[in-house]
Amino acid sequence: MRYATIEKDNMEMAAIVDGERLLPVASINAVIDTEWPTSLFDLIDTDKLSSLAEWYKDQSADEKKRLDAHYLACDDVVYRPLYRDPRKIWGIGLNYVDHASDLNEKAPSTEPASFMKPSTTVIGHNDTIKLPVQSERTTGEAELGVVISKMCKDISESEAPEVIAGYTTIIDMTAEDILQRNPRYLTRSKSFDTFFSFGPQLLTPDEIDNVFKLNVSTIINGEIHRKNVVSNMTFDPYYLIAFHSQVMTLQPGDIISTGTPGAVVIRDGDVIECQVDGFPSLKNNVVDLKKR
Repeated sequence: MRYATIEKDNMEMAAIVDGERLLPVASINAVIDTEWPTSLFDLIDTDKLSSLAEWYKDQSADEKKRLDAHYLACDDVVYRPLYRDPRKIWGIGLNYVDHASDLNEKAPSTEPASFMKPSTTVIGHNDTIKLPVQSERTTGEAELGVVISKMCKDISESEAPEVIAGYTTIIDMTAEDILQRNPRYLTRSKSFDTFFSFGPQLLTPDEIDNVFKLNVSTIINGEIHRKNVVSNMTFDPYYLIAFHSQVMTLQPGDIISTGTPGAVVIRDGDVIECQVDGFPSLKNNVVDLKKR
């Protein structure tokens, strides 16, 4: 199943994506008199994603007919972040060896180079990335994101697939010049407002034949900057889940952004995209606050 969060009637709400159409969960509740959570975060937090998907696939002919007028065209809606307040956002640095060579750095080989980001960085598809006045060199990085479905601690790699709600596209930003002054400035360099874009869709694991075969691309102004395949990660998504569950308890809606095939410097007026096989593109415009 595919899910999105859209803006409708001045509210942000979860929607089921069915081909080129979307059906807001709030419309399902209103028409069919159900009580599904109407935010994507709450659907994940209450472990209702799979049961909603099963209901949707098994709905009766009468229910289908009653809902038909409530679908929206995918191209006509305003997408919002999948949700705005994840409990935790983990980022992974230099997880592709090629990316490390871009930065003249040595890729970690024994443990992931992870960091955390605040929820105030969150934006969504077509929102604006705002380059801070404190930075003269900010980069954007396309990544595959993993969303956690249930509370877990100290799990193994083989158990990791059981705690994945789904996957999504992410663009992570870094104030590179701040980071280069001192590696201890990593948190600050990653934490400016608008420095984490994710969406527009969440794909549940059954939508993906083989996550290790997915290509991830950083696109700048319509041109591919870097492209790589998940199987070339030093630490794959299942390992990252298991590893971080041994650090702290993972909770529903937590996000692990698995690393980029390549970071690109972004400037005022640029358009940066994350493209992952089988996902709609995540796209953001760039505005430099120093020029405004």
